Amino acid sequence: MAPLNVGIIGYGLSAKVFHIPFIEASPLLTLHTIVQRNPPANPEATGLSAPADHPSITHHRTIPPLLSDPSIDLIIITTPPDTHFALTTEALRAGKHVLVEKPFVPTSAEARTLAQTARDSGKFLCVFQNRRWDVDFLTVRDLVEKKTLGDRIVEFETHFDRYRPVAPAKGSSWKAGLGAEQGGGPLYDLGTHLIDQVYFLFGLPERVFGKLTTQREGGDDEPDTVTAILTYPRGGPSVHVRISVMSAQTPQPRFRIRGSKGTFVKSGLDPQEPHLRSGGSVTDEGFGKDLYPGTIYLANEDGSLEPGRTWAGVEPTGYGALLEGFAEAITSGDASKVPVKADEAADVLRIVEAIQESSRTGAEVKL
Repeated sequence: MAPLNVGIIGYGLSAKVFHIPFIEASPLLTLHTIVQRNPPANPEATGLSAPADHPSITHHRTIPPLLSDPSIDLIIITTPPDTHFALTTEALRAGKHVLVEKPFVPTSAEARTLAQTARDSGKFLCVFQNRRWDVDFLTVRDLVEKKTLGDRIVEFETHFDRYRPVAPAKGSSWKAGLGAEQGGGPLYDLGTHLIDQVYFLFGLPERVFGKLTTQREGGDDEPDTVTAILTYPRGGPSVHVRISVMSAQTPQPRFRIRGSKGTFVKSGLDPQEPHLRSGGSVTDEGFGKDLYPGTIYLANEDGSLEPGRTWAGVEPTGYGALLEGFAEAITSGDASKVPVKADEAADVLRIVEAIQESSRTGAEVKL
């Protein structure tokens, strides 16, 4: 079967690093068209000119020509999150399958509406929660599914910490300009990754407590720090989600997972993004291999504890697995194969909204 023709709306970091390299490496997908509203007059100065970077494909400055092109099978939306609802609606109604960058949309209500629009249109909708394919999370998933740490996970701590003591100037990027009501801020940018991973492993929590604060001195009213506790029914884990911009540490903490028979501790981030941003390729030897193997501590049958030992984890699959999985869902017509469903993203946003409500009221929120 011929590969699917892909059109991309937006040409920033997301398109250049998280999508195009994997599309070009896949036999299931072909990069056909890019919509970039204002390609720079001097592409050598910015490095953000789609026509200069990809001269052999089709380029548009507006969206209607892309939507009306019958040769386009799949549209990938990489614009800021406050544009996603309208663009996704248009693309689905134009008869295109759609992959939307995260944050998906600002509210769970919008996410549910888009899920229904996809069903009504007979097209597939997927959310680019690519960090389900981080090599460290694949290792964690393997540990949980194989019960390596015991039959129960008792505590699950997940971090996305950085050292960013100075806030970016307002307007320096779309991320620096959007508030939470528009899908901006750390809870949407990084928190949706962490919460999606937790949701993938354990489903919806029973109760949520959240605290959104500002750690930077002289910061504005927008929070830069997230602390959340997700509580599951009896026998389930207590989950701690943390994001900090004042973590002066390297490598940064990532996971601490306590099970009924063992503990796993992990630092460092998945290497795919920095590798590609520095000019590397998805075809490079060792691409995606974990640079910071974790440490595992296991209990013996008599209750004694083994010394910690390095746990190399699983082999990487790369973010291309998400794109190829969606391509396989489309070509097979099997909606169950969509890797990250819009209804799942709506549940993640319900947790986000509960964290926001809890932070406002100081009370735990029941889901």
